[in-house]
Amino acid sequence: MATRPAPADALPMTLLRRCWWIAALLLAGCAQLPSRPDVPEQRAIGVADGTRLDAEVAPAAARHPGESGFRLVADGLEAFALRGYTSRAAGRSLDIQSYIWHDDLTGRLLAAEVLDAADRGVRVRVLLDDLDARAKSQVLLALDHHPNISIRVYNPFATRDGMLGTALEFAGSFKRVNRRAHNKSWIVDGRVAITGGRNVGNEYFMASPEANFQDLDLLVAGPAVDALEAAFDGYWNSTMAWPIRAVDPDMPATLTLDTVRANLRKPARDAGDSEWIAALGDSDALARIRTGYLGMRWTRQWRLLHDAPDKLATPIPEARPSPVLAGLRDAMEAGAGDIAIISPYFVPGDGGTEALLAGARNGRPIRILTNSLASNDVAAVHGGYVRAREALVRGGVRLWELKPRQDQAAGSLFGSSGARLHGKAAVIDRRTLFVGSLNLDPRSIQLNSEQGLLVTDEALAGQLLGLFETMTSPAHAWAIEWDAARQRLLWRDAGGTRDREPDASFGRRAVARLAYWLPVDPLL
Repeated sequence: MATRPAPADALPMTLLRRCWWIAALLLAGCAQLPSRPDVPEQRAIGVADGTRLDAEVAPAAARHPGESGFRLVADGLEAFALRGYTSRAAGRSLDIQSYIWHDDLTGRLLAAEVLDAADRGVRVRVLLDDLDARAKSQVLLALDHHPNISIRVYNPFATRDGMLGTALEFAGSFKRVNRRAHNKSWIVDGRVAITGGRNVGNEYFMASPEANFQDLDLLVAGPAVDALEAAFDGYWNSTMAWPIRAVDPDMPATLTLDTVRANLRKPARDAGDSEWIAALGDSDALARIRTGYLGMRWTRQWRLLHDAPDKLATPIPEARPSPVLAGLRDAMEAGAGDIAIISPYFVPGDGGTEALLAGARNGRPIRILTNSLASNDVAAVHGGYVRAREALVRGGVRLWELKPRQDQAAGSLFGSSGARLHGKAAVIDRRTLFVGSLNLDPRSIQLNSEQGLLVTDEALAGQLLGLFETMTSPAHAWAIEWDAARQRLLWRDAGGTRDREPDASFGRRAVARLAYWLPVDPLL
């Protein structure tokens, strides 16, 4: 059937529409932020007596004057319950920074606890990276209208609607919007804090039916909490942190604080006897957590490593690494024994590769666990890692890659779901551990802001080392070996060896291969 030609008078209108769309796209890509309003500086509320956390933590702290307490939190349910319980126990302040806060079961449950705390009179400050927060602006605006809640977004986008606007702003302002605040902290009453690699969402708390992350936090008490509060204040008062109302001033009349409150309470009603619901009540799990406060490891030997708040606003420091990486590297170089590293996104580059090989040449046992191609949720990162993999294995560095599914007989690290690695940690000389947000890749080192804690305590380091050894067992990971006869890598587990990337689809192999060939390492 022949196509009828458009009427002559329709052609200008068609052209006009196309021009309009092109102009709209260009404007979205070139959108500019308004002037940031002047906001008064705001600092942490000092500790006192009288809250539930004061009563629980102060006696333990008094028995360890000048020391800080640390508890390694590897279990996802415990990590969730700790955030929920401390929020429920808060009496003065909640200061929270997160890269991601999902609108799912655990995200809503924790948001409801934070809102309840504000209803009790607790001052709440929430600082979110805008890459994730932008999609939730309307809900955040409603929460920000609570008299006790202030919400700020870090390095905000000028465009607020749709994925297309985000993509166009990336195209038009790539150098700015590609740099993100990756720090995480959860600080309550100035008494306790939780910091590490976890964002807020089901997969970080072992609540996802599809795939869960193995992640790590430290529960902190004592003077180290003051250091985390000071770091939070630095970011909160930075010119990179914008009040949510300054970037998204219009809130629909239909979306009120009351409607948000009702929506946040709905998962608790719908989830019934969920173990994540039970973890927030007076349960055995919670009782164990309460007991855990008194079972912390106390030490004076700790150091908070964190990037300056203005890192995202300054040119990429080619010759000056992140203070977080520098502190971790100094701790490694000061030691003489073995090193165990957990890094889900591992792209060491030429300099990092040579440093690891130099350590191996000097006789230091160096072991590294990272994601396999099949378990990595960012396949492109694997392409950057592959550049260094063969050299590391041939140079004496021992490598393991996490399986996407654990063997049936292995005990449960990930529940019944798929497995992914997200914890960022290291053990040095079997006595010093690092837990934080830093991935060993160019993005964390050069582009994002990060933080982490270095703690020297043999028992605590031993706990992390035990977890490392469990996760690198044949049930959970493939050991990477070099076949000298055939000049190729092998993946070994209890079932034997393979000579290609195990369990990875053609599509994932293609993405990783493309990233391998393209000069994209600085973006990973």
